[in-house]
Amino acid sequence: MNDSYRTFFGLTKEPFSAELGIKELLETPDLKAVKDRFDYAVRLGAAALVTGEIGSGKSTALRYAAGHLHNSEYCTLHVTATSGSIAELYRQVLDELGASNVSFSRALLLKRIRSEIMELVQGKKINVVLLIDEASLLRLEVLTELHTLCQFEQDSKPWLPLILAGQANLVDKLMYRTSLPLASRIVARSHLEGVNRQGMGDYLKHHLAIAGVKTALFDDTAITAIHQGSGGLFRKANHLARGALIAAAHDQSMAVTAHHVRLASTEIF
Repeated sequence: MNDSYRTFFGLTKEPFSAELGIKELLETPDLKAVKDRFDYAVRLGAAALVTGEIGSGKSTALRYAAGHLHNSEYCTLHVTATSGSIAELYRQVLDELGASNVSFSRALLLKRIRSEIMELVQGKKINVVLLIDEASLLRLEVLTELHTLCQFEQDSKPWLPLILAGQANLVDKLMYRTSLPLASRIVARSHLEGVNRQGMGDYLKHHLAIAGVKTALFDDTAITAIHQGSGGLFRKANHLARGALIAAAHDQSMAVTAHHVRLASTEIF
C-alpha cells in the first residue's frame, strides 16, 4: 500500500502514528490518572502498577508520565521485560545504567546495580526511577526476588521507585504468596480500558489535526465502526482508522464511512 492517500486527504504526515512527542499526546482522563499515581509512587520511593489490555496505551502512559520528570533531576531506567531469569533482568538494568556486566552471579549483579544507583543518588544527587514494561512476562521466581532490587541500607532508603506495567494477569501473579514482598510495596494501581465512543471521536479528531487535517474525515458511522471494531483500544483503532483512510482514498471519497472501516478490518487481526 502506497502513501498516495496522504496526498488525497492533504495529510502532512503519517496519521495515527505511535511516534508522537509528549506534547502531542491526547491527555485523556486515564492518561492523567496514570501520571498522578506514577508521581505519587516516585515521590514516596515506592512501587506502582499499570495494567490494561493489549493496545490500551500502557507504554504510552508510562512514556507520558516519565516524560514529565525533569532531566536534570531524574534518571529513568526503562526496561522491557522478558521471560528470562532475574540475572537477565539485572543485566538489562545495568545496561540502562551504562554499566554492562557479563557476570552470571546474581549477587554480584545486584551489588553492581546498587553501587551505580547509590552513586547517582548520593554522589550526583540524581533520583532514579525503574520502569519495567511488559512486566506480565516476568516469571514468578523473578517477581519473588525483584523487591530486593529496591532495598538500600536495610530497606531504610527509598532510592529506587519501581513502576510495573503489563497485562491484567500481572495482578494474578502478584497475588501469589511468593510475590507478596513485591506486591506489598505497591501504593498505587491504574487499569487502562477502552475509551467510549465519544472518547474515540475525540481521539480520531486529535490525530487528524496532528497530521494537518482540521476537517472531520470520519462520518458518524465510521467512528462507531472504529469504536466497535477496536473495542475502544487505541492501537487497533489506529490500524482501522489508517486503513479506512486508504480505502476511502481508493474510492476517491472524501468521507470515510463504516464501509471503509469494514474493508480495513479485513487486513488486520
